Amino acid sequence: MPAPGPRPPPPVRLLLILFAVACSCGLAGAGGGGGGSCELSVTRGGALYSFALAAPTPAHRHGVLSEDGFYKVAVNDSILWFQLCDEMVFNFDPPMCLNCEDCGGPLRCGTQCGALVSNNVGGYDVCTTIGSLSDSHLSLIDESNPQKGVVVKMFSTKCSISVSVICDSTVAQVPDKFVVSGRCDYATTFKHPSGCARSISASGSGWGWFGTLLKTILSLLGGYILIGAVYRYYFLGIHSVEAIPNLDFWIGLPQRIKTMFVPATRNHVNYNRDGLGAYVSVSH
Repeated sequence: MPAPGPRPPPPVRLLLILFAVACSCGLAGAGGGGGGSCELSVTRGGALYSFALAAPTPAHRHGVLSEDGFYKVAVNDSILWFQLCDEMVFNFDPPMCLNCEDCGGPLRCGTQCGALVSNNVGGYDVCTTIGSLSDSHLSLIDESNPQKGVVVKMFSTKCSISVSVICDSTVAQVPDKFVVSGRCDYATTFKHPSGCARSISASGSGWGWFGTLLKTILSLLGGYILIGAVYRYYFLGIHSVEAIPNLDFWIGLPQRIKTMFVPATRNHVNYNRDGLGAYVSVSH
């Protein structure tokens, strides 16, 4: 059995581990699929478009979420309630309708689903759950134009609701109407800054996935140095610059990197001029 080869020093092994972890994180985030129920990343034409509807913006600290806990749209004898990226919360004006057992029950109607509709049937307001947060999907409004916005679609047992969030960087216009298609499929539209792509990284003009990879490596490395320094300072009693873990390695790292690009051995040639004006080479 051959003898095992030399193992790299601990800091080098650490860098290799950090690089492997960062690669897995960076490549996972560079895919073309979506993240959570209100996150989506797609690649079109060499550019990465990222959406995060629940992320705060300067004018909207809850992103696309309604700060009231729900959106409400009334058309004729029907009332539609819904919330995006979260279940609905009613601190005022709760739904008052029958048949709310699968969305909070009669005492907490509307509090355990993402969308609910009330229709007047025979003089009574009857509720129907049309969307659940656990059954939701995010997609582009226009596959050929990602900057137009996204569609949030939620499903229930027999119904669904599609909410188109159109990109508008200047105004948030709440929905005031909805349409019904088929037996129980609802759709509504509104404009909001959160419907705009949060980051666009064009191929050749941005860092793309490599930038994500580099940030991940630096974050992991910084966390290692910080945790190591705190441990050595408080638990080992090292109260000087020596508290930085593997200090000698970090000091010598620039030279180590330099030697990777400069040959370790080379012939140095000096040129001396003789009295006749010719040059002769002298090797050391």
